[in-house]
This record gives sequence, structure tokens and C-alpha cells, in this order.
Amino acid sequence: MKLCSSFEEALKVIKSDSTVFVHGAAATPFEMLRVLTENSDHLRNVEMIHIHTEGECFYAQEKYKDRFRITSLFTGKNLRGKLDYERIDYLPCFLSEIPLLFRRGLKKIDVALIQVSPPDDHGYVSLGVSVDVAKAAVECADVVVAHINPRMPRVHGSGFISIHDIDYAVEYDAPLHATPPKPSTDVELAIGKNVASLVEDGATLQLGIGAIPNAVAENLTHHKHLGLHTEMWSDGALSLLKRGVIDNSRKSFQQGISTSAFVIGSQDLYDFIDDNMTTINLETSYVNYPINIMRNPKVTAINSAVEIDLTGQVCADSVGSKIISGVGGQMDFIRAAALSEGGKPIFALSSMSPKGASRLVTRLKPGAGVVTTRAHIHYVATEYGVVNLFGKTLNERAKALIGISHPSVREQLEREWSELKRQISAPL
Repeated sequence: MKLCSSFEEALKVIKSDSTVFVHGAAATPFEMLRVLTENSDHLRNVEMIHIHTEGECFYAQEKYKDRFRITSLFTGKNLRGKLDYERIDYLPCFLSEIPLLFRRGLKKIDVALIQVSPPDDHGYVSLGVSVDVAKAAVECADVVVAHINPRMPRVHGSGFISIHDIDYAVEYDAPLHATPPKPSTDVELAIGKNVASLVEDGATLQLGIGAIPNAVAENLTHHKHLGLHTEMWSDGALSLLKRGVIDNSRKSFQQGISTSAFVIGSQDLYDFIDDNMTTINLETSYVNYPINIMRNPKVTAINSAVEIDLTGQVCADSVGSKIISGVGGQMDFIRAAALSEGGKPIFALSSMSPKGASRLVTRLKPGAGVVTTRAHIHYVATEYGVVNLFGKTLNERAKALIGISHPSVREQLEREWSELKRQISAPL
């Protein structure tokens, strides 16, 4: 490992027409990316590939269009509205399979840009808050450039990298991206209460980040012996860990351990996971592998959706044709929860969007992608109740979903469903 005096020096290794992997989520190496973009006059056609990143996406700016193009494996808010499907494009792939893209050479990585902890006494740094797909990218990259940050927690699991596998490094003290939790609204708390009613003591949770997962956590404070095996987690789960509600004692796979691929949240969260042997971050190919997930009892997978149609098709990555996130690990956990002994796959969403449109619809918007099929869906929860669609016919499903839709749209949905039945029952 060559220790460089500046990012400018370390980043000279990046050449035109190369592919550069960027560490994502709370591990996004902001300062490295800023320096790269500001010193890119000599570069042309550099492909930046990553899951969602935090902070401003400098290289997505129009003025850099000849220098950088982007392959987004999961689109974050800093790229929403910028996808043009030419220079800035989206690659749909399960998070569990993204490491395969790298290891099979389907996406060749020339340079990996990562942010890591300082090395320990044995010469190993930690990928810290975000192991996910980064470990595979590091293993497959021709060159690895690391931002060594004393604020990056040393997280147990599979995210350790020898300094001998890093080519260039820069020591730089900078805060990690932090996302403090926000107070839950009445609607979110109502959804959280309905979801919590499905969670049994001893269940193993998939509980992510955002308003609804936090609201679910607020309603789980009286539960006992919950476990955590999840793609990612945040301050909602942290509060349950500190209360002893999550103790992982009933897990049969990695008992006593909170298992994830990445974490993102407050500084309090990052302090908690630092050198904490009861929390581990592993690669998504392992964490999201359905067979590993379902080895635990009562897997309760809590996921969100943009829209769900009355037959049970779930759109979760787009608004119509407009990509706003990604496929992620939803299907991995939904399927595994259904196959886990006593498991429950759950979709939790508000009945109405912030713009006042029903999220339960007769038909998905034109161009909307189906992330979870009607054959995989089980529980759906809104602020108006919970229904289980498993084992129900299309007509039974439609009636059940209308019953938990917003009262202002129920009559309209009933009319639309009656009309749709007439259309789909007509002879071909």
C-alpha cells in the first residue's frame, strides 16, 4: 500500500475509458469524489458504478457529461431526476446477485474507491458501515484506492481488507454521512401499530431505514427476544437493541448476532457498532441469500412499495417508468420469509402518496415495473388495517385491499374493479 499525501495524487491512477466502483451508502467517499470531479479535465468516458450514494453526486452534473457516465445499481435521491438512460443509466439486479456481476466479469472493475477504518495491529482495515457489494468490488478491482478515515467504525463480519490489497491510500479525517431519525407522523405510527400486531415474540426481523420502519420499531417496545437479520438497519432497530427487545436469542442462524450488509443512521448508531462483536456486516450475496435468511424462525420481512394493484402486483422501484430506487433485496427477503417456519412477508405503506394519490390502485401506472409478483405477496398493511392476500383469489384480494385503502377512494376503486372484471372476463 502506498500512502499518498493527497487525494489528487492517489486518483491519478484513474484513466479515460475505465470503470470505477464507488463505495456507497454512509461509506460514500465524498471528499475523494469531489477531488476526482474537480480534477477530471484529462478524463473521458469514465464509468462510475455503484449502489446508492449519499451527498451530492458531483460527476452527474451536465458539465461533466463527456468525462463521466454512471451505472446505477440502486438509484438514490441524488440521482433521481437525472437518469437519461444513456449517460446515466440504471442496471436492475437483486442486491444478492450484484457481487456476481463483478466476480463473473460481467462488470469489469478497473478501480475501486472505498472508505475504510484505520488498520488494526494485524494490518487489516474495515469497510465499516457498508460491506454490501463493496467487498466483491475490492476483490475484483485491478486497483484499490482507499480513504482511511479514523471516524469509520471497525465493524465485525466479512468486511476486513488487508492493507496489502490496497494500492493507494490517503489518511483524512471527515464525518460520515449521518441521518438522524425524524419524529413519526400519526399515519406512520398507525401503520407501525398495524405491522407490529403481526410480529410475534422470537421473530427475526428484516427492518430497514425510513419513517415506517422507525414507526414499526416504536410499536415493538413490549415484544421479547426479537432477532435481526436484515439487508440494512438504522436507529429504529438500534432503539430496540438498547432496550433488549432485540437480543437475537431465538435465532437459529448466527444466534446472538445482529446480521446485516450495511447500516446508515445517526452517529449514535455508528458508535454502537464500532468493535461490537454482537453486530456484523457481511456481503449481500450472503446476507440476502434466501436459504440463509429462512434458516431463522418466524422471519418477518417488512418492505415498502410505491404502488400495489388490486391483484397484488407490487411496484417498488419506480413511479410509472421513472426509476426512483432499485430492485434491492425485496424479493430475497419476501420469498425467504414466506418459506421460513412461521414467517411473514409484509408490505407496509401509507394509503395515499404525499401528492394525494392512492397507493392501492386498480392498475399500476403505465411503465411501472413489478418487483414482487402477485404470487409472492402475503400481508399488506396501511394505516387502515392489515390483510393477508395469500390463498385469496383475485376478486377476494381486490375486496380486501379496497378495505384498507383510503376511505375517499374506496367507491372509485370498487367501480374500477367492476369494470376491469368485465374487461378481463370477455372472450379473447
